[in-house]
Amino acid sequence: MVAFDSKTYSKRLLHLISWSHWFTFFNIIAAIGLSSFYIFSEGGPETLLGQFYLVTTWFSHMGFLTFMTFVLILFPITLIFPHTRFIRATASVVFTIQLLVLLLDAYIYNSLGYHLNASSSAQIFDLITTQIHHNSRMFWFASILLTLVIFAFELTMSNYAWKHLRDLQKVVFAKFVVIGLVSSFFFSHLIHIWADANLEYDILRQDTVLPLSYPATAKTLLTKYGLFDREAYIERTTSPLAFTNEIPQYPLLSDECSAELPIQQSVFMVVNDEMLTDKQIKQFKQRNTQNELTLEHHIDNALPNSAWFNLFYSLPSIYQDGLVKQNAIPLLFQLLASNKLATTYTLIHGKDSKNDEGSQQSYGFEHLFNEKSSLNNISTLVFAEKLNNISDGLHLFYFADSNSYQFELFMDALLLAQKAKQIKDIIWITSVGNASKATSLSIKPSLLILPDSKSKTVSHLTSHMDIQPTLMNRWLNCDLNEQAYSNGKDLLKLAKDRIIANTMDDGMMVFSKDKSVFIDQNGNFQSYSRQLAAPIMVNSDFPLMIDGVNFIKQFSQQTNKLSNK
Repeated sequence: MVAFDSKTYSKRLLHLISWSHWFTFFNIIAAIGLSSFYIFSEGGPETLLGQFYLVTTWFSHMGFLTFMTFVLILFPITLIFPHTRFIRATASVVFTIQLLVLLLDAYIYNSLGYHLNASSSAQIFDLITTQIHHNSRMFWFASILLTLVIFAFELTMSNYAWKHLRDLQKVVFAKFVVIGLVSSFFFSHLIHIWADANLEYDILRQDTVLPLSYPATAKTLLTKYGLFDREAYIERTTSPLAFTNEIPQYPLLSDECSAELPIQQSVFMVVNDEMLTDKQIKQFKQRNTQNELTLEHHIDNALPNSAWFNLFYSLPSIYQDGLVKQNAIPLLFQLLASNKLATTYTLIHGKDSKNDEGSQQSYGFEHLFNEKSSLNNISTLVFAEKLNNISDGLHLFYFADSNSYQFELFMDALLLAQKAKQIKDIIWITSVGNASKATSLSIKPSLLILPDSKSKTVSHLTSHMDIQPTLMNRWLNCDLNEQAYSNGKDLLKLAKDRIIANTMDDGMMVFSKDKSVFIDQNGNFQSYSRQLAAPIMVNSDFPLMIDGVNFIKQFSQQTNKLSNK
């Protein structure tokens, strides 16, 4: 047997393992203490059983994670290289890193609603870089201070456990603590099994609080975030998504957006009933002589009724019923009225349309426009003189049949007419709504002609909700906080990838640049490839879903913040 410092290998190894057990024990206590940040960030359980489950799962889960650090990292190193100074130094560094990661994860959970994970690395990195840019000195000071304090704690505990190992081996209380942690581990799992079988929400809502614990279902998380009625938790199988709290009051226009100079430019929204093709977009770009934004990843997942709401109000569909009951007017239309600009709506439907004249319109939102008309064809519109003499304002032309000939002919006439105008107009060319859910996953080629901007291709994810903020800022010179009235962004300000979400009658669709996730009202996940527009087999992406929920609740949360000031 090889000897080390007059001790046998086995004695030294046993001594180190015994010390590492006590050192791990002290770190379990520290991890439980630091993990209280997770507990205090959540509302406490309401039932006695829920409170008992919280305590047992808190202690046992953090104890288990810390002990696994010892088993997976420290114990193998001790067996391979049982040198006292090396093992003690390594153990101090390993547990310092673990506690620092625990604090970082707690911060991310409090800020974003989920734990460290690979699928949301972009959002996590953006959160950290934002903090660094906001106050780099404080960030680095706090980071270095925490590292030094935790490392000093590790060295102190390491030294104490090494010098008092024999005394520690004689204490009795530690055995009861270990027995309590093991018992808590089993009791918490048994309680969770029972709660899962009986849909006990007070227990199930705690599933995602602690790190490395994502057994929760999507419907539990949606209830936790207020998108399902908690009182109907058990019966919720066919009810659509809806806010459990009242929809906030839609804002009214303030004096800060009054135009100093009269607006001498119009906006033409040319909307087709069918999805545009890349060939059509290319054709329009060839006809156009002004600067333009080509939207490469534009989405519109809604059915026609909700799609018009998304376009006009720049909000997810879940707000539609509430704002309709409020008789809310989109801020863009409020500003148009304040500036006394015209708003016209023209419906073009084919002669063979089976619908009566005027019936096939934008699903109840025509009242937003001062003038409304319905035409069988565009014969009266394709004259440059008429197009250029339309009063300054917002003019929407909706082609509501499947005949693309009239749509393309009108676009050619409109783009040609712009060449004769001294002040060029803004033109938004897109499609609206989906004939079925099958097409809701497709990219919707769209084009925004902005004469006063630079031509570029927007590769970031965009949606109809971005149009109102863009027009408010770039056309009407109203640089209001976008979150006060919409979930969209000024298209020219997009500088990073983001998550966009919307609701449908039977669930929620969350879009990232790479994939889409649909969560139905039963909490079932279905993921889709953004490139293939087809189902793909992946694990339930709870962080992506939580990002989607945060996007949907953005307007209501911002409105509540403003009202509480």
